[in-house]
Amino acid sequence: MLSIESASTAAFVVAGLLFILALAGLSKHETARVGNSFGILGMAIALLATIAVAVDGGIDALPLVLLIATVLIGAAIGLWRARVVEMTGMPELIALLHSFVGLAAVLVGWNGYLHIEHHPHGADTAALEAADLLGVHSAEVFIGVFIGAVTFTGSIVAFLKLSARMKSSPLMLPGKNILNLGALVVFAALTVWFVIDPTVWLLVAVTAIALLLGWHLVASIGGGDMPVVVSMLNSYSGWAAAASGFLLGNDLLIITGALVGSSGAYLSYIMCKAMNRSFISVIAGGFGIEAGPADDKDYGEHKEIKADEAAELLADAKSVVITPGYGMAVAQAQYPVADLTAKLRAKGVDVRFGIHPVAGRLPGHMNVLLAEAKVPYDIVLELDEINGDLAATDVVLVIGANDTVNPAAAEDPSSPIAGMPVLEVWNAHDVIVFKRSMAAGYAGVQNPLFFRDNTKMLFGDAKDRVEDILRALD
Repeated sequence: MLSIESASTAAFVVAGLLFILALAGLSKHETARVGNSFGILGMAIALLATIAVAVDGGIDALPLVLLIATVLIGAAIGLWRARVVEMTGMPELIALLHSFVGLAAVLVGWNGYLHIEHHPHGADTAALEAADLLGVHSAEVFIGVFIGAVTFTGSIVAFLKLSARMKSSPLMLPGKNILNLGALVVFAALTVWFVIDPTVWLLVAVTAIALLLGWHLVASIGGGDMPVVVSMLNSYSGWAAAASGFLLGNDLLIITGALVGSSGAYLSYIMCKAMNRSFISVIAGGFGIEAGPADDKDYGEHKEIKADEAAELLADAKSVVITPGYGMAVAQAQYPVADLTAKLRAKGVDVRFGIHPVAGRLPGHMNVLLAEAKVPYDIVLELDEINGDLAATDVVLVIGANDTVNPAAAEDPSSPIAGMPVLEVWNAHDVIVFKRSMAAGYAGVQNPLFFRDNTKMLFGDAKDRVEDILRALD
């Protein structure tokens, strides 16, 4: 007869495979829903197997009730948040969820210390000493607490920035790189000390240092680069989970953490390449720099356009490219944009979308919005796929985008976003920018595009203005 331990091991293997299938499914629009289902099923199996192992291990009734109650309460909160969260609030929700993983890793690490190192004469401690593994356990505790604490405060700062509870501009402390490097050197030294002499004050010290480092790492990164930060924190949370897995002896947690950590790191790398940023500088924390004198330049006067005039331009166009940004998400304009796309295509206009890798506030933000509005996948193109065609495009609609279409990135070496690849929409014959005002974007950098001769500003709520254009096209 199959034992509970063997059955749980098999369940963990199945759950791990489902998590791998989930990542594979989420890599494509067409299979994203199935991939998400694989992830849900894998987590359900993992939770049931964990509870079964606890019951088989002789867990008392009260802890078992608390465990099941915690799972049910957490599931209820998760379902509620998933139902009520707006797509505009998804980035900060994800950042907040990352902080929970970091906090859990800190608590697991502290529990491991209190259970083993704090009881030098206990049976479990003696067993580790006999196997010459006590030093390994101490290192796992220390490293797990450090990674978890960095993830916790870093994610909290990301949440505050993304939800506008904290300024998006980067924190510029004197010698910030030396502070970050110094914290890592101190951490390495304390780790060696803790392995030799695992005292509680060393664990307190590394927890405090890691909490401050996590706060400083993310606070030093500018708002325009927050999509990379979210991806980076996703990676950190994965490694924190893997560290917890080592402490708990849970193979599934190790596998899952490694999957999340490695995939998040790779996604961060891809996004850094797309933004012409150094991956190492992201890991080190803070490559954003505050907008300087370039924002004070006099670019001239902007030109405005009305919705009916925009409709005329679109009706006469043969090719149209739509480049969405966070403003489209805020206005929830994806549905009328999808209707506009369908109406123009029905009139024979070639309509496509140009998506910047960091448009919005998290990776794939615009892709999710457009998929939600049932925009065909085959007309949604990435930056490198669409940029070469913009010069032959009649009209470009910039709906809520700002920093991702800023020509200063390509033309002004002194700009804070210099070198970042952008959608070169200014090469089109006509550009219509949907915007609430002339304010600078999330990165705090003024956009010379708004003052170009072929650019016209359509002010107001993006959803309202697109609906006005739809009415004018009837």
